Amino acid sequence: MTNMTDKAGLRVDAKLAEFLEREVLKPLGRDVDAFWQGFADLLGTFAPRNKALLQKREDLQAKIDAWHSERKGQHNDGAAYRSFLEEIGYLVPEPGEFQIGTENVDPEIAKMAGPQLVVPILNARFLLNAANARWGSLYDALYGTDALDAPAAKPGGYDEKRGAAVMAEGRKLLDEIAPLASGSWTDLETLDDLTLADPAQLVGHTGRGPLLRNNGLHFELVVDPGSQVGKSDRLGIADIVFEAALTTIADCEDSVAAVDAEDKLLAYSNWLGVIRGDLSETFQKGDESLTRELAPDKDFADTDGNPQSLPGRSLLFIRNVGHLMTNPAITLADGGQIPEGIMDAVFTSAISTLDVEDHARYGNSRCGSIYIVKPKMHGPEECAFTNDLFDAVEDLLGLPRHTIKVGVMDEERRTSANLAACIHAVKDRIVFINTGFLDRTGDEIHTSMQAGPMIRKADMKSSDWLDAYEKRNVGIGLRHGLSGRAQIGKGMWPAPDLMGKMMIEKIGHLRAGANTAWVPSPTAATLHALHYHREDVFEAQQGLGEVPGLEPLLTIPLARGANWSEEEVREELDNNAQGLLGYVVRWIDQGVGCSKVPDINDVGLMEDRATLRISSQHMANWLHHGVCSKDQVMDSLRRMAKKVDEQNADDPSYEKLSGNENAPAFRAACDLIFEGTRQPSGYTEPLLHSWRLKKKA
Repeated sequence: MTNMTDKAGLRVDAKLAEFLEREVLKPLGRDVDAFWQGFADLLGTFAPRNKALLQKREDLQAKIDAWHSERKGQHNDGAAYRSFLEEIGYLVPEPGEFQIGTENVDPEIAKMAGPQLVVPILNARFLLNAANARWGSLYDALYGTDALDAPAAKPGGYDEKRGAAVMAEGRKLLDEIAPLASGSWTDLETLDDLTLADPAQLVGHTGRGPLLRNNGLHFELVVDPGSQVGKSDRLGIADIVFEAALTTIADCEDSVAAVDAEDKLLAYSNWLGVIRGDLSETFQKGDESLTRELAPDKDFADTDGNPQSLPGRSLLFIRNVGHLMTNPAITLADGGQIPEGIMDAVFTSAISTLDVEDHARYGNSRCGSIYIVKPKMHGPEECAFTNDLFDAVEDLLGLPRHTIKVGVMDEERRTSANLAACIHAVKDRIVFINTGFLDRTGDEIHTSMQAGPMIRKADMKSSDWLDAYEKRNVGIGLRHGLSGRAQIGKGMWPAPDLMGKMMIEKIGHLRAGANTAWVPSPTAATLHALHYHREDVFEAQQGLGEVPGLEPLLTIPLARGANWSEEEVREELDNNAQGLLGYVVRWIDQGVGCSKVPDINDVGLMEDRATLRISSQHMANWLHHGVCSKDQVMDSLRRMAKKVDEQNADDPSYEKLSGNENAPAFRAACDLIFEGTRQPSGYTEPLLHSWRLKKKA
C-alpha cells in the first residue's frame, strides 16, 4: 500500500507530493499550501465536468448502437444517418470562417518542416536519444540501413566498399540539395573552391566544417581527413550531419505502461530532467559503461565571422493522457481517484514552468511556451474542456494566458467529423493536429459496432472513410490558418528495419500537406529529413484542393455481401491475435509500453497501445456478428501464443504465454476481445491497467 499524505483535502502519494514540492514548487518560488488548495479547487470544478463528458460519450454511443440495431439488415441510408447524428448532437454545426490566433510559437512548429519523434517518457535513455536526435549522421544512417541500395556491410569492422557507396550517395545528395555554381560535388578538388549555385545556402562554419541550409533545414559537413572515413575522401569529409527531428513528443500515454504513483513519479521525474537539462542515464554496451546526457547547442560562425548557435536538441512536446482514465496516485475526499488527464495537465505544466521562468540549463521553448499534446478527445465539447482546464492551470501557476499550447490528436470519429469546431474550441492555443490510423480505425469500428461486420483490417487503408479522413484533416487545418503557425502531422512509419521502403513511401506525407510526420527512431528521423530537403511542404500546401465532404467520412466500412472462406477468417484472426499477444505480454509482464514487436511475418514493428485497440475491436466485431466463433478466436490465440513465445525466445525476462492461460497477460488479451464491445469507446486502458496492477502486486 502506497504511503499517502493529506494536501488540502486530497490524499496524495507522499513521494509524489515531496517531489513536486522540493523539485518544482520550491525552485519556482511558489507557495506550497496555496498550490495544493488551488489544485483541490481546480479538481472540484473540473473532475465533475470530466465525468459528465465521459457520460455523454456513453449516451451518444447507446443511441448510435440502438439506431443501427433497429436497422439491422437494411441498406445504410447515408442521408438519414447524417440527419440522425445531427439530431443527437454527435455532429454539430460548422463554426463558420475563422483563423487560429495562436501566438509565441517556436519556429520548429510554425515555420519549419521536418520529422517528429514520439518517445516513451518512462525510458530515460530513449528520451535522451530522441531529444538529441535534432542532429543526425547521414553516413551512419545510410551505412547501417537498407536505405542505401548497395551490398550490405561485411561483419568485422568498417567495410570500405560499403563506406565508399555511402560517400557516393552523400555526393549525389549534395548535388541535389546544394548544387555548385558549376560542376559536381564529386569532382570538387578542395572546399576552398566551394562556390554554391545559391551562395545564401552557406550560412557559416562550425569548428568542423561548412554549415549549409536548404528549405529551412541545416546540414553540416564534418571535415576530418585523419579519420577512418575522411582519409579516403578527396575533400576529407567524414560525415554529413543533418538537422533531423525538429520536435519530439515525450509520451505519457499510449507508449507507456503507467498505472500507479510509482509509474507517474518516474514519468514526471524524467520530464523534469529533460526540461531542467540534467537528465542522464548510464548503461552498459558490451564491456563499456556509457553515460547519455542532453546535447549542447551547435555553435558556429556566420559568413561575417559573428558567433551564432543553433538548438542542439529537439523542441519538446509532452503528451498527457486523455480524459478517460483515473490514477490512484491522488484521491479525493470521498476516496475516488482523480482524472489522470487533469493530474498530467497540472504536474507537467508546473515542471515546464521551470523552462518558461528560466530555471533550465538549455531551455526548451525560446518563445516562452509550454507544448502539450492532448489525445483521445471526442468532439468540440471535450476540446473546449481542455481549453478551460489549461486556462485554470495557467491561473494556478501564475502563467500568462495561452502560455500552454495544445496539440489535438484527430484520432476519434467525433473529432474528425467536427474537426473545424474542435480547432475553433482551442483556436488561440492550438499548435498541432495529427492523424492516427490505428486509434482512428479502432474508434471507427467501435462506434459502428452494431451496424454489421467490418471489412478486413488491411482493407481499411484503401477505404473511402480513411481517404476522406486524411484529406479533411489537412484541408481543414489549412483552411483555418495552421500553415505557418502550427504543425499538420501524419502518423508513424512502423517498421524501423525497412528504411528503404520508408524512403520511397513516406515522402507522400509531405505531398499531402503534412509539415511533420512521425518516425520510429533517430536514424529514421535523419533519413526522413531528406524528404523535407526534396519537397517544400509549405509550397505544396498552397496547391491542395477542396476538402472532402462528410459523406465519405461517414461511410461505414462494412463488409457488405462478403463470404469469407474459413481459411480467410483464420488468417485474419491469426494476424490480429499475434499482434495483440505480442504487445500485451510485454505491457502486462514487463511494463513496456512501446517496443519493436515482430508481426506475424517476423517483421519488427514499433507498436504502442493503439495496436491493441484496432486488433481487439476488429476481433470483437467479427465475433459479435458471427463471422467467427469464440472457439475459433481461442484457437488463434493459442496457436499465436506459441509463435509469440518463439519470437521472444532470446528474452531472459520473458514469461511464456502458451500453457499459461491463467496468467495476467493471456487473460488480458482474452478480455480485450471478449469484452471488447463493452469497453468505453473501445479503449484498452481500463483492462490493461487492471491486469498490470494485478501483475505488479
